[in-house]
Order: sequence, then structure tokens, then C-alpha cells
Amino acid sequence: MSQRDRMIELAALYRARGKLVVIGGPYATLNPDDIAPHCDILVKGEIEEIAAQIFADIAAGCWRQEYTGSKVDLSLSLTLRWDLYPNASALSGTIQISHGCPFECEFCDVIQYVGRKQRHKSTRQGIQELERLYSFGYRSIFLADDNFTVYRKRTKELLSALRDWNRAAKEGRVEFSTQVSIDVCRDSELLELAVEAGLNLVFIGIERPNEDSLRETKKRQNLSHHMVDDLRNIVAHGIRVTGGIIVGFDSDGPDIFEMQRKFIEELPIPILTIGSLVAPSQATLNARLEAEGRLIGSDRLGAGDPYHTNIVPKQMFQKRLLESVRALCLSVYAPAAFEHRVRNFIATYGSRAAVRRPAPHQVQVNSWHGSVLKVMAARGQEERNLYRRLIHLLQIEPRDVVGAVLWELVRYTQVRHMYDAAELVA
Repeated sequence: MSQRDRMIELAALYRARGKLVVIGGPYATLNPDDIAPHCDILVKGEIEEIAAQIFADIAAGCWRQEYTGSKVDLSLSLTLRWDLYPNASALSGTIQISHGCPFECEFCDVIQYVGRKQRHKSTRQGIQELERLYSFGYRSIFLADDNFTVYRKRTKELLSALRDWNRAAKEGRVEFSTQVSIDVCRDSELLELAVEAGLNLVFIGIERPNEDSLRETKKRQNLSHHMVDDLRNIVAHGIRVTGGIIVGFDSDGPDIFEMQRKFIEELPIPILTIGSLVAPSQATLNARLEAEGRLIGSDRLGAGDPYHTNIVPKQMFQKRLLESVRALCLSVYAPAAFEHRVRNFIATYGSRAAVRRPAPHQVQVNSWHGSVLKVMAARGQEERNLYRRLIHLLQIEPRDVVGAVLWELVRYTQVRHMYDAAELVA
């Protein structure tokens, strides 16, 4: 959804050059009428079973304007042609081991696209894809599953295989990242396996500490009276967390913004994505709000624009919601607030392991990190002081903590730019 406009822009550029344009994927599948005018071939659903027919039709010059794939057996997954990709320009590779998510969060349209019954590739397939990416120089790989840890037994089998593969890798270890739900905090064996395998960064949709909102939106897997402790437990095992925060549920009154700010302040999570609730066109939330007459505008910008919603809020005016979300974002990413969360992170990260603190050392900042951090320092004196204090603090921290915090500083620079540049869309 967040790449819709750029996708259409690129399609127009290539069609102007006389190229055949094929568009598929989640947004095209769920919004075919919106995308069809911008491409020559529209592919709905999953492509594995129909790829050979599409390519044969193109080669013969007799393609159809639309093809529809089913929810496939992932043993049929295609071998990707990474040799055709500009790999030298990429920061991270991608593997997807499963399709689908069994949860039924009301605001999510993933299950409309890939279903609630999760389907899996074999561990052998996953390792083969890993080895292919590794051969092209990738040492950072995103496991693009919608929820990597739903089926714990299968996940542990895969993590064990990744651990063994990483231990045997002759040209450096691979670091993995993925998406999980917060209930993974209750499985210490899985968390320990993840760290051993090299899985050191996860995205978790936290949403909020307000349990009424979680029940309302059917995000039951997040119901816990100890959410801060749960997140600390994950970080303490040596896994960094990027947290997702959403504001604007029906149960959210005007006090939700201060509640969120105080909640975020306690977290050992430097980087969080914060935005207004949006109802994607195929999500169950969209149907409910349409029946209530509470949909306005478009959902197209939602995932990429924090200050936008297509929902009429229940307990406040839309303008109040969006202005308060913007104020929350800027508050949470003020230098002092970010530094506070970084210090929380340093105090928590890997604390379950017996980490020996090194003697003071010179923190090495590579050229790529350095170029981005110069942008941060150019923002003003507060940012320069933040950078100096954190670099000084890192001089007595282990190498993995140093690397983690440097990355969070880079991401902080990117997020600050986004939140500062974004405009209210009301």
C-alpha cells in the first residue's frame, strides 16, 4: 500500500518506453480495479502455479490482461534469479519461508491475501535459498514471513538448521531479521535458539498498552498485563525489537496519547513506527466502518504516511487525532526521549547472558554509518550532543551492543526525517 504511487509512476515510465508492464502482489490482488489501468498484465494471487503459463504467453505474444493464481503448495516455489538482480546495491536479502497468518487482527488485510492457514516451505528449501543469497555476498537477510513464530515446533526446527548452517559458514555469519508476535516472549527455548541462529532483530506489532483496544481489534495475542516486561525479556535474550504503535481505535479517548508516551518511555526499544489507524479496503475493519458510515477518503497512503487516516474516529475529531499523533511522534523522537530509550536498550540487551564488559575502546564508525550520522549531526546542537554522549557511552560496551546502537542511530536519522517532513492529511 505505501508503495502504490511509486509503483504506478514506474509503470508509466516503462510503458512510455514501450515496455510490457506486469504488476502483481498484495496491493494488486486486493485492489485490482485500481491497478489494472496502469499495467498490461495484472496478476492476482500467488504466481507459483501460473508463472510458466504467463511467461509462455508473453514469449508467444498472446498474453491475457489478467491472470489469477491460487494459494499454492510452497514446495512449488520458484528458484529466484538473484543473478539478474543488482546485488551490490542491496543492504539485505530476503527469503520467505511461510505464507499466511492464523491471527485475525481487524485492521490487517494480510489474511485476505494469503489466508489464515499458514503454509510452509521445507527447511531444506529455506537453506537452499539461504545458500544462494550467501553466494551473492549477502550477510544480512530478512525472513519475510508475516509471522515467523506461529508454529513453534516448525520454527525451532528451522532455527536449529539456521544455527548449524551459520556455525559452518566459512565466509562470515549471516544476521537474520523477521516479524513475530509478542507472545514469543513466553518461549525461552525459542528465543535462545533464535540468538544462536543469528536472528537478532524482530518487528513486533505492539499497537498499545490499552487492553480494550486490543480486544476490540481482535489482537488477542497481545493481551498481557506485563507488556513492558515481555518486551524486556525479548531484548534481554539478545534480540533487538522494532515496535509498531497504532493510535485511533474506537476505545482510544483523548488520554491515549499521553498513555502511549509514558508506555514508550519505559521500553528498551529505540525505534518505533507510530501512526494513525487506517482501514485497508479489504480488511474486516473496513467493512465494519463502512456499515457504520465512518469511512472517508482513501486508504492508499496509510502504511506510508503516519499523519493520515480514512477513518472517522469515535471519541475525537479527526483533526485532533492527526495533530495529536504528530505531536506524539515528534515527542517520542525528540533527542532526549530517544537517548532515554537507547540507554534502556543498553541496560537490557543481552543481560540474560553473562556479557563481559570490555575495557574502554575506540568506537569505530564505518564510512556508510558515518555519512548518515553526519546528516543527523547537521540537524542541530541537540543531535550533535546526543551523538557525542552515545559514542562516549559505547566505549565500554561489547561490540554487538556498539553495532546495534550505531544502526539505531542511523534509523533514528531516517525516522526523524520522515516524521518532520510528513504533512497532515485530513
